[in-house]
Order: sequence, then C-alpha cells, then structure tokens
Amino acid sequence: MTITTPTTTPSRPYSNNRNTAGAGGQGGDRRPRRDNKSFADRVKDVDQKILNIRRVTRVVAGGRRMSFAVAMIIGDKKGVVGLGTGKGNDTALAIAKALKDAKKNAIKIKMTDKHSIHHGVDAKYTSSKVLIFPNGGKGLVAGAAIRDIAVISGLKDISAKIVSGSKNKLNTARATMKALSTISTKYVFGAVAKVEATDLPVQTGEAVAVAAPVIKE
Repeated sequence: MTITTPTTTPSRPYSNNRNTAGAGGQGGDRRPRRDNKSFADRVKDVDQKILNIRRVTRVVAGGRRMSFAVAMIIGDKKGVVGLGTGKGNDTALAIAKALKDAKKNAIKIKMTDKHSIHHGVDAKYTSSKVLIFPNGGKGLVAGAAIRDIAVISGLKDISAKIVSGSKNKLNTARATMKALSTISTKYVFGAVAKVEATDLPVQTGEAVAVAAPVIKE
C-alpha cells in the first residue's frame, strides 16, 4: 500500500506594503503629481482663520467616542475666499481636513477698484439669511461671520446684515458664501494660465491684455 502526500502550494509571504500589487490592480503604486508640489505649498500664500471648533461626542457600544469638528475660512485679501469643514480624532487632523475642503470650495470675488462689490446680493441657507450691499466708502460695516469672511477676502466698502434670528456661525458663513458666489467665479489653487498662439493679438505698439483660459493642473 502506497501513501501519497498531497502537494501544497507555498503561501505568499505576508506584507504590510499595499504597493506590492501591480499598477492595474487595487493598491497599486499611485502616480506622483505632475508639479511635485505639496498641498502646503499651494496654500502657503493665503490667510487662515478658524470660525468654529467644537468637540463632538458619539455614544457607541463600547462607550463614548470623542472627535473634533472645525469650520475654517481661507483667503488672500485679493478677492479669493473659501469655506471648509473637517472632522477628526484630534484638532490637527480636523484642521487639515477643513483646510483642504476650504481650498476645494474657493471662489474669486469680482470686486471694484475700491474693494467693494458692484451691487447688493442676498442668500438664505437653512435658517440664516444675509444681505450684503455696497455702502459708498463708509468702510466695512458687518459683524459675526460675515465680517471674518469680508476681512479675509479683502472686501472693505460693504455693509452686511443678518436678517434672521439664527446665531449659528457656520450657517451664517455658508449663507454669506452663497450670496458672494453669485458675483464670483470658481478659483483653483495652483492653476496655470495657458495662452494659445492663435489668441495673441497681431499688432505692434501697445501691449494688449489677453484673457487666457485657466486650466487645472
């Protein structure tokens, strides 16, 4: 009587490295960014301000789990402003997520030469409603979250009023951004202006400005 021993296939050694798979499968090597710039390099020229930070407690089976929620605005005081929120187990992670979200939601306000707006705007977000209008050189007349957004975006000669009873700073900030978005355009950090040869003016003498399309990197 002969006893045959079953043949077994050697198991694959365990590895914690997720990049062992090929480029086509899951966990493959991620291609580097074409410009090799980190996120910190893209937003290093903007100001940051935390609107609200709060500790959130969630009750789970094992007890209470605490996290932090952050609302942040960024701007360059030249018309660019963004609002973002983030949550994390610690404040540093929540702030980093809020900064990234604010960068994604950034807009470019169309301002006048005197850092005002061309006409009045209003918007409503949940229970918060705001009015923003030019005031003819009286300076910045606003309060609460509207003033923070106006300062960090560079707006000066405007007046604003909260016409609702809401005291929620985040909802007021979202209503303000919604109102300003009607007179703004989308802004992309790190975008490169590209001018085609056919867009250049064919004339000599005075330099003529050409509006180049902005493309995302």
